[in-house]
Amino acid sequence: MAKNGGAVLTGKFLTVLVMVYSLSLGPLFARDTEIIVLDADLGIPLEGALIRSWDGAEYECDENGKVLIAVPDDRPVAIQAAYPGYENGRLAINLGQSTFTLGLRLGGIMENRELVIEARQPGTSETKLGRSVAISGPELARTAEIGIVEDVMSSVKLLPGVGYSGMFNAMPSIRGGDPGDLMAALDGFYLANPYQWAGGVSIFDPKMVSGVKLSHGVFSTRYGHTISGLLEVTSKKPSPTETELDVGLATSAASFNLAYPLWGKGGILLMGKVSYWDTLVWTAQGLSKAFPADETLSLTNAITTAPYIRNAALSGNYRFTNDLELTLNGFFGSDGIGVSYHTSYDEDNLIMGEDGITGSVDINGDYHNYQGFGIVGLSYTPIPTIILRGTVGAGYTELIAEGYIDNDVKVHYNDTFLGLYPDLARDYDLDTTKSYHAPNLNGEVDSDNTIVHAQGRVDMDWDMGRILPGFLLSAGVQELYTQWNQYENVDIAMEQSVKNIYISGLLTGFNPVTALENMAIKDIPDAVVIRPLTKIVDVHNNGLTTSAYTLAEYTSPNQRFGAEAGIRMDHLYFIGKDFEVVTTPVWNPRINLDFGILQNKDLFGIPNFLESLAATAGTGLFSSMNENISFIEGYNKGLDEMKLNRSWTSVIGTKLDFIGGWSFNIEGYYKYVFDRAHILANLSADSVDVGFGFDGEGHIGGFDLQLQKLTSRYIDGWISYTFTYAKYHEPSSSQFGFGGIGGAEDTGWYFPSFHRFHNFNLVLNIKPIKQIGIALRFGFASGQPLTKLENQRIVPYPAQQANWDGKTYTPVPDGDIIQKFRRVGDKVEDRGPWSLPLDIKVSYFIFNRKGKVQTEIYLGAENLLSLVYKPEGNSTFNEYTGKVDAGSSNASYDLPIPMVSFGFKWSY
Repeated sequence: MAKNGGAVLTGKFLTVLVMVYSLSLGPLFARDTEIIVLDADLGIPLEGALIRSWDGAEYECDENGKVLIAVPDDRPVAIQAAYPGYENGRLAINLGQSTFTLGLRLGGIMENRELVIEARQPGTSETKLGRSVAISGPELARTAEIGIVEDVMSSVKLLPGVGYSGMFNAMPSIRGGDPGDLMAALDGFYLANPYQWAGGVSIFDPKMVSGVKLSHGVFSTRYGHTISGLLEVTSKKPSPTETELDVGLATSAASFNLAYPLWGKGGILLMGKVSYWDTLVWTAQGLSKAFPADETLSLTNAITTAPYIRNAALSGNYRFTNDLELTLNGFFGSDGIGVSYHTSYDEDNLIMGEDGITGSVDINGDYHNYQGFGIVGLSYTPIPTIILRGTVGAGYTELIAEGYIDNDVKVHYNDTFLGLYPDLARDYDLDTTKSYHAPNLNGEVDSDNTIVHAQGRVDMDWDMGRILPGFLLSAGVQELYTQWNQYENVDIAMEQSVKNIYISGLLTGFNPVTALENMAIKDIPDAVVIRPLTKIVDVHNNGLTTSAYTLAEYTSPNQRFGAEAGIRMDHLYFIGKDFEVVTTPVWNPRINLDFGILQNKDLFGIPNFLESLAATAGTGLFSSMNENISFIEGYNKGLDEMKLNRSWTSVIGTKLDFIGGWSFNIEGYYKYVFDRAHILANLSADSVDVGFGFDGEGHIGGFDLQLQKLTSRYIDGWISYTFTYAKYHEPSSSQFGFGGIGGAEDTGWYFPSFHRFHNFNLVLNIKPIKQIGIALRFGFASGQPLTKLENQRIVPYPAQQANWDGKTYTPVPDGDIIQKFRRVGDKVEDRGPWSLPLDIKVSYFIFNRKGKVQTEIYLGAENLLSLVYKPEGNSTFNEYTGKVDAGSSNASYDLPIPMVSFGFKWSY
């Protein structure tokens, strides 16, 4: 009995001892966390802001809006922030970070009230070394709200790993990947075509977005449908307690945003924006009269309907209980442009020195794009450790384009040309006194393409801390349905050289000698036949992609080690007009290992400037459905090999955090692309034959680095540099050329057209006084691949118009032989010139800390260096006269003048 009693007493003593020991370890497993409180709109530190910590302790921010508090090292907690005249805030302090920024918005005097800022679901908003880089709040506004079009992609294009794509191109290359490989998702909903102006800008207005994350490393298996990069966009949530109003008016846009609360449990946010370029077009047209020699400016006179964008969006949420929340997103937008171009020929032929051609050319075209989508989400927390989310939605895109070219020209021959082809001149009585009419150099295009998509997904996150401390388990399933309807009627004039007609005849079986026996140019190898080509595309395809994933994350209590491992399955069921293809499911395992090497700035005598040092390594497989397969018209043998695009990506990286809010990170990566779909094209005498290959591959490697300071009273921003080496290869690619060479031919390894070796960005936000803000963006990017000609010259050649019945070319009645020009020389693979974008915006703010009204007046200018820097490329020339076009050697696709904008924004 004594032994038993002693055992009981000993057990009780040990229990008490363990409890005391555990409590004594509490401070040892606490960590210091820096909280920065800012004005959400201006980025100004809020000195004196009051922080109420998780344990009831209160702290006051210093003159930089900063305060250091102690929080547990083994679990997330929440803090509250208050400042007179601003809405109160609540912020979740998650594991794995040492600095948090909380932005408060003006909201009148609201002491003792709270605006609840919910913690994001795992993996949606934070920057993660080796996986993603995120931008939100003031940083997003400063970089996206510059220029004539305010676009979130303007911020994304400044991030490390992103290749420069120009002012009007919202589809950049991500770490050497094809621009079409970038997938965008809004609140987890994949978007089929989040672009307007044919990819010139995105639909993501900064006012509808709270944050954006570019995942270009080995990101988690929660997401897929990309082999290059994922753009995760988080929509803005309206205030549940305050009515908010934002109005903007500028030289090129007008916007309206209204947020209305729903009984303290949610809110509705309505957004509308119209972009109009009438003033910019009028300015360019005026400048074209002042500088008539610049043919690039002169082209603006052809614009009949100025480029426009009209968008409306809806965002809302409602929390039924603390555990059940409904979210809603909707969008509808339209964009377009109209062109009518007329030119008259009465020029001197610069090659021959005599009269060239007379007549006129008319070009008319209209482009209109419509799109919309709706998303409904439900989040439910059945128990504190499990979150369930479900999302369903559908969307629609329609692109309508039509246009025609009407050539009515007469060609005059001269003695030089006739001397090059004396037999042709003698046999067909050609001389310089006659003009020859060219009636069938016309073309017409009519297209109507639609995409319908619907999708649903269910996700679960389970915090297993009570069973397995530090572990989080996630799983989910997704279905993505897409329908492509494409109608295109293309009627154009096609040139085929006599030499290639002979080659095509030998390959396809028709007799080229008989086919050309009625043609005057039959014995001239460098002559061409001009004939009509009609291509009608009527495609109706369907694709169903099924995906499932599971994922486990682990973080050690002291933050020294973390791991993320998961696997994702993607499967495509493709239904064509007369066939079906079921691909083999692909499995994409991914793993990341994170190391917190140093977490104490005084550790081992390390100088006080270093706060932490972290490293990461990850590798994984990715897959996506290539958009090229939407063009499949009917079954061909190549479709038996249909596969999803694949890539294997590996990343290593390190990050150093310094005192004062400075950080530096560098990441190196290698990516192997395989099973990539590509189009096999053969332009034969009969038609355009299109096939598909699924053996494309690529080797991509490089590194990117970033030095940043995102919070400062007077100046902050970042510097980023990206080096990329990328080469692609399509073993079964065909030689695309007139006359139809036919067959599959390996074109070898090549640098893709979008590739740049070097990309550098400097982003500065300067605040000399609280009322003035200066935002500056500067970059330089090395040139893209460019084929140049050495020893080049522009030479004439004869062309004869004909019809083709499948066996014989017949000269067109009244369609005579005409003189055209081509450039010849020795091809040299080179690089285009460097690009040097420079944008600036100066803002003046009028606000009252105790009021609810804020006004911003701003002046912005994009592409400022175009005044002094004109990158040179290949010049173009008139194919009928041989005359080099003035201003055509500019290698930039941006307008050759700075784009200036002026406006104001008013918020309540």
